[in-house]
Amino acid sequence: MLAGLGLGGPLDARPFTDAAGRTVAVPERPARILAAGPPASVLLYTLAPDRMVGWIRSPTPEEKLFLAPATRDLPVTGRLTGRGGTANVEAVLGLAPDLILDVGSTAPTYVSLADRVQAQTGIPYVLLDGHFEKTAESYRRLGALLGLESAAADLAGASEAAVADVARVIATVPEERRPRVYYARGPKGLETGLGGSINVELLGVVGARNVAAAGPGGIATVSPEQVLAWDPDVILTQDAGFRRGIAQDPLWSGLRAVRAGRVYQVPALPFGWFDAPPGANRLIGIRWLAQVLYPDLFSTGLEAATRDFYRRFYHVDLDDGQVAALLSGAAPGPKP
Repeated sequence: MLAGLGLGGPLDARPFTDAAGRTVAVPERPARILAAGPPASVLLYTLAPDRMVGWIRSPTPEEKLFLAPATRDLPVTGRLTGRGGTANVEAVLGLAPDLILDVGSTAPTYVSLADRVQAQTGIPYVLLDGHFEKTAESYRRLGALLGLESAAADLAGASEAAVADVARVIATVPEERRPRVYYARGPKGLETGLGGSINVELLGVVGARNVAAAGPGGIATVSPEQVLAWDPDVILTQDAGFRRGIAQDPLWSGLRAVRAGRVYQVPALPFGWFDAPPGANRLIGIRWLAQVLYPDLFSTGLEAATRDFYRRFYHVDLDDGQVAALLSGAAPGPKP
């Protein structure tokens, strides 16, 4: 009957409406799921690690320490979507998934990719919305897709609580006290997320002002002169070398953020807390970023929040050394 409706799929398939409004015939209980890109990989790992067919790329030895042991050595699948796609139809078929999951944009380009891959492979391909504000909704959709409604409801509720807890406090901060932030991507710190970019969504969630907000969205390379003109209150970076050297670099040392010691390295094990990828991994980043930007309002509790998040979402119990490693260079403290 589903085939007659143009849905295709196995005889035991059921119709599922994804976030792009596509009706896809999916297995009653998908057991082998291929993530199309990094955000999908994170969402799937947090809810159903036992159903993953592999990782987009092989986790590093450092990352593996923060992942459930049973998942650390899953095969590498490559990525189907986004920049730097490495998987192809033959590779996908060789992995024998019964479902492909993509989490991110539901724009026409990604809908077209989903339709094309599904037609070429015969494997149902589902799109979920990857915007941060849709995280709880995406958990509930994924739970319905996988038959894991109860577990998904728990993670969705935790997602909503994480946002609400921080939002209640930040609502008391007047506009003039909300810091101006520059997100320094790359080893030179001259790549950043412009206004509307999914990569800097957390800044808006915690009430910060992105100094690059005037741009049209997406990732862009900027000049040192532009950063000097912005003169941000806080700088965030993913690069440890950049953070270590910024105070001695004449291009950066005069900035107020550097002079005040407000340059922070984004925690990134096993996934980034702010970006990289822009997925559900950013939930722990809300609490971290709130403490970085408003240390007088969020002076304690980050360590406990980190342990709870990793236990609930990443299926690991952190020891004291792991918590310290995660927060090294990431929390308010001495100048870099």
